[in-house]
Amino acid sequence: MFWSRTIGPIFFDATITTAAYMGTFNTCGNQLDNEEFSIGYFQQDGATSHASQAIMAEIQSSLGDRLISKRLWPPRSPDLTPPDYFLWGYLKGRVYQNKPRTIDALKANITEEFQAVTADVLAKTFQNMTRQIQSCLDANGGHFQHML
Repeated sequence: MFWSRTIGPIFFDATITTAAYMGTFNTCGNQLDNEEFSIGYFQQDGATSHASQAIMAEIQSSLGDRLISKRLWPPRSPDLTPPDYFLWGYLKGRVYQNKPRTIDALKANITEEFQAVTADVLAKTFQNMTRQIQSCLDANGGHFQHML
């Protein structure tokens, strides 16, 4: 996700190996323009295939310190990322609106809604993120959800 566009969605229908994950990372990276690649951050969870030594070395060689990952950030650090506070909830509501009953219907809904994300929705996502960061700062890094 960037200021003005998204990339994806990407579905995995099998167990993800380190090689498969690296291929996906490279495919996504090839879709970025020079500015996106040079200033963007890459965030991943701590799944085994995402955090192997080979993957971490490859991604860090490409992105340097612009990698947000389990081994590099403190455990249980706050998820202060734009999608966590607006976009995922927004998309979930839209994806499940017609109550998909099969995996294929669910994937179709996800694809349709993800591709329908406009620059305005992304702008709202980042505006909400700014409010979240300010709330975290106002609370000196403590709990702040009750203040929203």
